[in-house]
Amino acid sequence: MGRVMKDSLVTVFGGGGFVGRQVAQALMARGARVRVAQRDLSTAVRVKPLGALGQTQFVAADIRKPESVARAVAGSDIVINLVGVLSGDFQGSHHDGAANVARAAAEAGVQALVHISAIGADAQSPSAYGRSKAEGEAAVKAAFPNATILRPSIIFGPEDRFLNRFAEIVRIAPVVPVIAADTRFQPVYVADVAQAVANAAENPGEHGGKTYELGGPQTYTMRELNAWIARTIGRDRSLCAVPASVASLIAMLPGGPITRDQLSMLAKDNVVAPGADGLAELGVAPTPMPAVAEKWLVRYRKHGRFAGRVQA
Repeated sequence: MGRVMKDSLVTVFGGGGFVGRQVAQALMARGARVRVAQRDLSTAVRVKPLGALGQTQFVAADIRKPESVARAVAGSDIVINLVGVLSGDFQGSHHDGAANVARAAAEAGVQALVHISAIGADAQSPSAYGRSKAEGEAAVKAAFPNATILRPSIIFGPEDRFLNRFAEIVRIAPVVPVIAADTRFQPVYVADVAQAVANAAENPGEHGGKTYELGGPQTYTMRELNAWIARTIGRDRSLCAVPASVASLIAMLPGGPITRDQLSMLAKDNVVAPGADGLAELGVAPTPMPAVAEKWLVRYRKHGRFAGRVQA
């Protein structure tokens, strides 16, 4: 039986972001009080209307600074760390910050810690992102052995920088360049991730000390994903696989569409490992991408929501 979430104080690092707002809403729906902790609180105010009066708190915190983390964690029953970056200070955010959060949670005696990592976390990864995620997992386990670690694949939702980014390219480009065309993904819906986080936080006796890989019910290659987006928004587009040599040159361009580290990440499939525990073991039924994504991708159609699926 899960612990009672009602009136528990849950500190969510990164709680004002794309995933964080969904997690906060899932927690508050269960009666928890949510303390949003992040460096820039300007986006965090969007969490406040999601809960009842007095159900939200906000604190400025930088997970790279132990004193800042300790202040944010003080008095918490549960701690959740959602902080992650796709470029920049991987070591500070994914390893040092994760270690700071786990140590502060242990010292504060919290009942549960949920740490968001990523599929692809691997000490031998060719990307700094993957290596730093693996180092962060190790640091969390060392400081808080009963932590639950969740490794999602690419997360999609109305405000994502994944489907929306590709849809914008498909909308404007007559020929769509596709980098890593054969790399496979298992996109997972942001609301499903949020429920998984909340279930793990509410049931540390069942889920503590375990690692789960979160993926949706379907896998797509990068080429298949772009083709699906084109069909969904009614755009007749040619897809052109970008050769690896050309992609490497593009990744070297300052301010280019992809970094060298991101290109290294794309060298390996981003799917749930065979036999890994996942959403089902966390009590969540995965949502198919086509069942929900069309609702927000409609804005990329010609004439937007006022048109059917028309060819450009």
